[in-house]
Amino acid sequence: MKILIAYDGSQGADDALDDLARAGLPPLAEALIVSVAEVFAPPTGPAEAVGPVQVPPAVRKAWAEATQAVEAARARALQARARVQALFPGWQVRAEASADSPAWGVIKQADTWHPDLIVVGSHGRSVLGRLVLGSVSQTIVTEARCSVRVARRHDRAGGTPVRLVIGVDGSPNAKAAVEAMAARMWPPGSAVYVVAVLDTRLSTALAPAPSPLEEWSGASPVETQTWVYHMVETLGQLLQAAGLAVSSDVKEGDPKRVLPDIAAQWEADCLVVGARGLSRIQRFLLGSVSAAVAARAHCSVEVIRPPYRL
Repeated sequence: MKILIAYDGSQGADDALDDLARAGLPPLAEALIVSVAEVFAPPTGPAEAVGPVQVPPAVRKAWAEATQAVEAARARALQARARVQALFPGWQVRAEASADSPAWGVIKQADTWHPDLIVVGSHGRSVLGRLVLGSVSQTIVTEARCSVRVARRHDRAGGTPVRLVIGVDGSPNAKAAVEAMAARMWPPGSAVYVVAVLDTRLSTALAPAPSPLEEWSGASPVETQTWVYHMVETLGQLLQAAGLAVSSDVKEGDPKRVLPDIAAQWEADCLVVGARGLSRIQRFLLGSVSAAVAARAHCSVEVIRPPYRL
């Protein structure tokens, strides 16, 4: 498994490192710690200037500040590397630093390195950090081409049982979410709540058209309900076979609100969703449900995408 960890030295980034022990990650993996210096001048110097033209003092100052910022980012990445290596002695861990906007610096590195999972804190050092999820975590959730874990602080120790909530809708990405969690290594006694949320607003807004699930399955409302319950139970069996205690249910409402509420009520360590679903407005789902639950949930959120196809 290849895991890219975005780290900026903030409390949110430190929480993300602590959260790694609650993510069911394997004892053998490759990890890349990426720290991005939020600077807009290239980290170079007068010696690299082209030609005999005198470099203005303002440019020299910008070069010096950018170089200093990247070195500070590199020092942070090395500190994070030591912490991750202590948590997972079997991992191969590297640390890198770059100058860019925080979100796009991480995304560019992911596009080059092709990780299975990006781990990022919910809040960071960005100047936009005062916004909910800033623009950093949310941009990574919506733009990355692999799975993303937005980690939040928790009070449970690493070896204690983990509690997961997985939102499913029968889509390939939802099944990938279940399969990803079933493949992880969880402490004994860990439990998962598999829930499908039927968004009744869609069928009302689009009446007299059939609901998305009905349209997708070609079934009547009664058959659709039966199909949804069967789908939830079937996916739960995959998790049960992996040694997890499984409970399941079907709810109605807005998934963006219902899923975080369930995670809070169930005191989940992590809420897991697929990046895309069955909705007829599927092209908007990535920016609505997945990103919304990542912003609203009080626990860690993992948005699952199928592995890279190289």
